[in-house]
Amino acid sequence: MHSDICRNTIAMVLAGGKGDSLSPLTSRRAKASVPFGGKYKIIDFVLSNMFNSGINKVYILTQYRAYSLIKHIRESWGKWTGLGEFCVAISPETSSEGEEWFKGTADAILQYLRFVESSDAAYVAIFGGDHIYKMDIRQMINFHSTNNADITIAVSEVQAEEAKRFGVLSLDSDSRVTAFAEKPANPEAISGGNSCFASMGNYIFPTKKLIEVLQECKKQHENLDFGKHVIPAMLARGDRVFAYNFNDNVIPGMTIEERGYWKDVATIDSYYETNMDLIHVSPELNLYNYKWPILTNQGNLPPAKTNFDEDRRRGQNLNSYVCGGCMTSGSTVNRSIIGPRSKIHSYSLVEDSILFEKVTIGRHVKIRKAIIDKNVVIPNGAVIGYDREDDLRKGYTVTPSGIVVVPRGDK
Repeated sequence: MHSDICRNTIAMVLAGGKGDSLSPLTSRRAKASVPFGGKYKIIDFVLSNMFNSGINKVYILTQYRAYSLIKHIRESWGKWTGLGEFCVAISPETSSEGEEWFKGTADAILQYLRFVESSDAAYVAIFGGDHIYKMDIRQMINFHSTNNADITIAVSEVQAEEAKRFGVLSLDSDSRVTAFAEKPANPEAISGGNSCFASMGNYIFPTKKLIEVLQECKKQHENLDFGKHVIPAMLARGDRVFAYNFNDNVIPGMTIEERGYWKDVATIDSYYETNMDLIHVSPELNLYNYKWPILTNQGNLPPAKTNFDEDRRRGQNLNSYVCGGCMTSGSTVNRSIIGPRSKIHSYSLVEDSILFEKVTIGRHVKIRKAIIDKNVVIPNGAVIGYDREDDLRKGYTVTPSGIVVVPRGDK
């Protein structure tokens, strides 16, 4: 049944978000295009979930700073042998009949409703493109079909304080949604606890119902949004609105630690912490599970390399995640993620940090708790992450928790 359901499903991935709270990492790229885990982009996670689930027709709706995202899609997902037309990236600047920017999450789907109308799909999966998680989407579609739902919303349990950033749902004993509040000041907790059911921004619709609801809602709202307008309208109409608990989702090869793992990476601190999750001995997000691989552009890079083995000049990577094409030359990397083609020169120390692609660290450099953007060159003798005021004077972003962000150096 799973394979039949996926053959009858098309997916629309919303990847146009600006991601202001991740600035300056998003000053030149969309949030979905931000690197993650060294070699990946954030969008690779939802696309891998689609591919591993057997959904073979995906439209990626881009908008803000779309060039790098479209380039990534074209150079990885768009060219692999055997994928055919697995995914198509489309942008309102060039493809929309109205030449308009998206005015809300549902408006983005509305602008490209012709793709839905022209398909013979029974279901439409509408997913966000900027979250970190692994999910067998077939199980959610099967839940949707079994309940004869008009919309199924994927939910994750989050603490009440965190739930203020999400749409919060109340459910009955059959997982039918009885109430929905978008970013409430006082979110309703699950009975007997301090957690809430938060919307993951992932939805399953029957195709006909999606078309009907969007066309009806657009009459009342110009900036049409699923959380603000569509879901409340469906509840008011008495539609069958159901919630799929992400904690029930199981993928092949899953460890106990991974169950229910979902991160929004909405801030610099959450982005940093989610990356750092990867280097734990037993990570909650296991990228070494080959039964559910996270796919991306592999490139043609040589293996990572260390140089020199002298008392004061020893190249070593400890408790770290180091990508292809990297060279640790007479320096020490500890508890860090080093992006492709990066080079750390002699007598330097990099700790608890994230380096993006092609970062160059000079000699006698000390870096800790920093995120270094693509193509940045750190000069000899630089010190980053040890003196907050000095980092601010240099024009770096420093979060209250002490994470230093060094923006891109290329123009």
